[in-house]
Amino acid sequence: MIETLIRSLVLAASAAVLIAQTSSDVQLTPDIVYATYGARQLKLDIYRPPSAKLLPGILVIRGGGWRQGDKAGFATIARNLAAKGFVTACIEYRVLPDVQFPDPIYDTKAAVRWMRAEGKPYGVATDKIGVIGASAGGHLVALLGTSGKVSKLEGEGGHSGVSSRVQAVVALAPVTDFTGMPNAVRTLFQENGDLAASYSPVTYISKDSAPILLIHGDADKTVPIAQSQVMLERCQKAGVRAELITMKGAPHGFWHQPTWAEDTITKAAAFFHEVLGN
Repeated sequence: MIETLIRSLVLAASAAVLIAQTSSDVQLTPDIVYATYGARQLKLDIYRPPSAKLLPGILVIRGGGWRQGDKAGFATIARNLAAKGFVTACIEYRVLPDVQFPDPIYDTKAAVRWMRAEGKPYGVATDKIGVIGASAGGHLVALLGTSGKVSKLEGEGGHSGVSSRVQAVVALAPVTDFTGMPNAVRTLFQENGDLAASYSPVTYISKDSAPILLIHGDADKTVPIAQSQVMLERCQKAGVRAELITMKGAPHGFWHQPTWAEDTITKAAAFFHEVLGN
């Protein structure tokens, strides 16, 4: 049932973050407005290491079943990646049922545009932007990686005309093809398969899609590892750099659990350094 899926996604997003914070030198600048919709302002928190040079920027997008959570939920991921040489930004985004798709997508696009337009004063090399997300956030970052040229998904959150393309993606246990999850289609999209496909990252894969690292647990009972496998296969077929790391025995939410959390950060950082440079 989709209710079970959403409940599991929410629990994974809100689980206690058990990975140790690696550096007290990381500086936090909180509550920066990155998008505005009428009276509603969306905010992000910037984490940056001490550095005199511009560094790649990484947007960190939390999970929560598209229904719950806030930017603090993945703060430790952002802090630990910042300690490894990136400027990171945890974002909030609008959630269901207060809004509907594609509003959460619009928000993530607006966050990329903000980082590209406004990130330099915070130390961001604005031509080197990556994204990392898990679960529902994994879906959103995977979609950022494939839909950089899809104007209907841009929205009006601000910085119109600035590119929302990203240069690297790390997706943790992502939903990549809603049509492969019939219960999600039935509940989220009123059985509209075309609508479900239009919000699926696999729909937009092309040779111009961003390099992607997929990390998925083989014991995930919430989002099947087949979701990452289909993304891998279609990216490779299109000539896009794509890798899948299988976390042995890992359930959904492994990024918050001590057995796998540190390894997840290490693998994500290595991928970002390789693709984006530093």
